[in-house]
This record gives sequence, structure tokens and C-alpha cells, in this order.
Amino acid sequence: MTDSSAVESQPFSTRTLHLAFLLVCGCLLLLLGLADVGLTDRDEGSNAGAAREMLETGDWISPTLNYEPRYAKPAGTYWITAGIYALFGVNDFTARLQSAAFGLALLVLQYLFLHRLLGPALAFCGSLVLLLNVEFVGIHRMVLTDPALVFFTTLAAYGFWLGFCDSHRNPRFLWMFYLGMALGTLAKGPVGILIPLLGVVPHLTLTRQWKRYFAEGRPLLGWTVCVLIAAPWYLVMLSIHGADYVAAAQANTTGRFANPMEGHGGTLLFYVPVLLLGFFPWSGLLPAALWQTLKEWKSFRTGTTDPRGEDGLLLFCALWVSGIFLFFTISATRLPHYVLPLYPPAALLVAVLWSRFLQHARPAGLIVSKRIVLVTGYVFSIALGSVPLIYANVRDQIAVDFPAAAKIGVGVTPIVLGVLVFLGVAIFRHLIRGEARRPQAFWVLSGMMGLFLLVVILFALPRFGKYFVNPPQELATIAGFNLGPEDTLIHYGRKLPSLTFYAERKVQFINPGDHEKFFSHLKKDGRVMVILPANLRERLPHPVDSFTPILQRFGFLLLSRDPMVGGIPEGQRK
Repeated sequence: MTDSSAVESQPFSTRTLHLAFLLVCGCLLLLLGLADVGLTDRDEGSNAGAAREMLETGDWISPTLNYEPRYAKPAGTYWITAGIYALFGVNDFTARLQSAAFGLALLVLQYLFLHRLLGPALAFCGSLVLLLNVEFVGIHRMVLTDPALVFFTTLAAYGFWLGFCDSHRNPRFLWMFYLGMALGTLAKGPVGILIPLLGVVPHLTLTRQWKRYFAEGRPLLGWTVCVLIAAPWYLVMLSIHGADYVAAAQANTTGRFANPMEGHGGTLLFYVPVLLLGFFPWSGLLPAALWQTLKEWKSFRTGTTDPRGEDGLLLFCALWVSGIFLFFTISATRLPHYVLPLYPPAALLVAVLWSRFLQHARPAGLIVSKRIVLVTGYVFSIALGSVPLIYANVRDQIAVDFPAAAKIGVGVTPIVLGVLVFLGVAIFRHLIRGEARRPQAFWVLSGMMGLFLLVVILFALPRFGKYFVNPPQELATIAGFNLGPEDTLIHYGRKLPSLTFYAERKVQFINPGDHEKFFSHLKKDGRVMVILPANLRERLPHPVDSFTPILQRFGFLLLSRDPMVGGIPEGQRK
């Protein structure tokens, strides 16, 4: 492990250049074209809409969605997003700005932590690994609570190491541990406490340091501060909403663990392909990094290896990665972004393993890592190249919810991406063989992923947004501009919570077959508009089937009892 005095002696310009490069790359990948795709449903539309309603109603305690109580998530991220809205306006870009900002902050945190402990080279490498993968960039370009959660839980875990475990520990960093858990709890609930503990508890247990933690870890004061920060909002919600809030909170915590929610299940192997592709190409190095660290666990148990050195740091990260992966594997509700918290420690492990690959002619783990990267890369490239064929066979099913699929193809972008991945791993295979050229292999993989992500951002996402996501949202914007407080907006089809964000009003959602719900709204005074996929129009009940078509956007219709309608107000969309 790099001595702290050695770190301080490094030229300040090196750290500055590294951080500047990381931030420039981060801004390109996280901010470029951030509003080219409308808010996806359900999560993005729900989170952005809840923050917008918080700003509109002035109720900063009880989140709502479609002007009904929303208990699924704490208010922490809504406070931040609503504040951004207040400063910069309400649109797709500002809705996603919080996530991108937390992604950039996490990159800086990752670099500074690794720089302090492992030196500038490994800090730069570990930060690039964290940035250059599909899942990190994808999640930090979406309106989700996970970017805030991952930042705060990483802050907590790194604070624990610096304040308690590091050989040059500074007890003041322990406040990062307790503060990070408190803020993580306000961002996404009790999982904000659980995620850091999935690394801390096994580490303290394996290294037999519980007694020392209770003596030096300031548990009484620290946990008291954590509770004092996190608990008040929950207590206020309990006092306002009572049993309804308790039931919803239980359903979204223990309920998610025990039973699949909203169809998000999957097998026990669900996260294997998620990590292989989401963390690609670095996922190929992760198994060897974990194995080489965890196989030495007995030396930490017996005390023959110092748990405060570099090996101890690697053990802590390996236990943390394993704990997160295993916990969410046995959870009944599974979603790809649930394992995002393991990416920072995984990136650290990969960076250290790669540095060892450069130090020896035949380093342990090189062959298996190379094979995993190659197999995953070749399979990924073939899958990408097959997208047009697969799409052609399932486009009719896709067109049920996205009517444009019947006429719009995927273009050549998937094939270009497949070729890019194939060439990248092929060049990697050539370079990784020889010790002299091995350092170049890292930059080939980094460049491949950087280009891959830029192609997706510049070409794939705008096309996807234009034809598949944006059309009903544009109609909702127009409808919201033309309807008054006493008028009614109905959406018929698969529920799209994002429409409330764009219409800036309550939307009545009606599923096909629930026709009786129409009639109560038709009895009301005022104008009535309906947004629906054009292929569902023939299923509308009378008299809704005779409403006048006002506008059409790539297979979506806006119908009205009154044919008068205006356009999208200037500056309203993005």
C-alpha cells in the first residue's frame, strides 16, 4: 500500500490532470444527449413526476405521484431533484441531472480514495474501470434513486476503512461512515445502511476486530447521529399517514426481499449475465480478483496477515462485493441496477489485479481472465450483430406497446457496435499475450468501451427516443397545455406514469378492458382528451371511439371531444 507521505509527495499536477480527464470523460458520457430520450417508464417517469409534484404542491414531506401518495421511496432524492427544478426549470435534462452529478461525484470519490491508499496510477486505472462500462453510464443517465444510494454507501464504506482500518487511519473519517449510511437511508430506505454493512460486518468478523470496533469505532455516538439524521422524516411520515405508510414501507423493504414485486423475479443466476455484460469488459477480471483475495481468508483469521495493509483493503472490498452479490441474489425481487453498489469496490479489485498482470510474465489469474473477456466479448458481439434479425421476428409483439416498431427498424447501429466489440476483444487477445505489449491491452479495452458508449449515446438512444419513447409524451405535453383544471386527460393502454410529468396534471389511466372507468369521466363537465396507441382505437367503447383525432405521433393518437387544440408551447419540451 502506498504510504500517505509518498502520496503527498506526488506532483499536484498529476492528480489534477487525472481528475480533469476523468471529469471530461464523465461529462461526455453522462451529460451528452441527456435529454434525447424521454423519461422511460415506470421508474424514471415516476421519480421525475414525484419531484415535480413536490415542487408544485409545496409539500416537501409526503411525496405524491399523479397527485396520490407515493410511499415506494423516501423523499431524499425528490428534495434534490425538486431543488434542481426550482433553479433550472422542469424538463428531461434537469430531471436526470441529479443522477449524472452523483456519478461524477462518485468518480471523484473513487479517485481520491484510491489515490490516498494505492497511488495515482492505480487511482486513475480504478476510476476508468468504474466509468467505462454499460451499467455505470446507463444508470447514471436515468432518473433513479440508485445513483444517490451508491454514492452515499460508497462514501460510508470508504469512510469506515479510512477511519478505522487503514494503517494511517484518521478517526474523523468515521463520520463519513455514519453520515453516508444516514443519507443513503434518506435516498432509498434501510438498504442505505445494509449495503455498507454487507462489507463491514464480514470484515470485522473475519479479522476478529469487533472488540476494537466497540472501543474505537465510536458506535454509540456514530449510530445515534445516523439515526438522528435519517429517522425524523420516517417518523413524520408515520405520524401523518399511519398504518398506510407502514404497510407500504414493509412491502417495499421486507416484501421486496421475500416476494417478487411487479414481475421482477428471475433465477438465482440472474446477476451472472447482468455483471458479465453490465461490467464488461472488466467483469472478465473480477472472478480472478475475488478468488486470489478470498482464498487467503485464513491468514486474516489467524492474524498472520495484517488486516490494515493493502491485502486487508482487498479483503474488505472482496467481502463487500461478495456480500452485495449474494444478498441480492437470494432476494426475490431482482433488477439489474440493484448490484450497482458493488461496482466501486469491484473496480478497485480489478485495477489492483491488472497492475499485478503487468508485474509478472505469467501472473496468476491471467489466463482465466483472458478467456472470460474473450468469450463474453465474442458472444456479446454476435448478439449485437443479431439484433436486426431478432427484432424482425419479434417486432409484432413490440408493436403492441410501441406502434412504431411495425414500420421502424433498428438501423445499422447494433451491427456497428457488434463489430466494435469484436475488434476490441480481438486486439486485446493479441496484446495480452506478450509481457511487453500487455499494458496497451488496458487502453484498447478502455477505448473500445468509450467508443461503444458514445455510439450508443449519439446514434442508438436518439433513434430509440424519437420513435419509441417520446411520441406519447409529446402528446401529453400538448394535451396538458390545452386542458384546464376542470378538464380530463385519459391514457388508454399500458400504464405510462411519465405522462403526468409531461402533462403537468393528473392523468386517468385505463387499461384495455376496463371500459366502465371511462363513463364516470365522460359524465364530467369540461373537455376530455385521450392518449392511446393507434392499434387500440378499435377497442374503445362508444362514444369514446367517435372522439376526434387531433394529432398522431408515430403510432400514438391524441383524441378529443373538442377538436380545438394548440401546439407544444415553446421551451416546454426539453
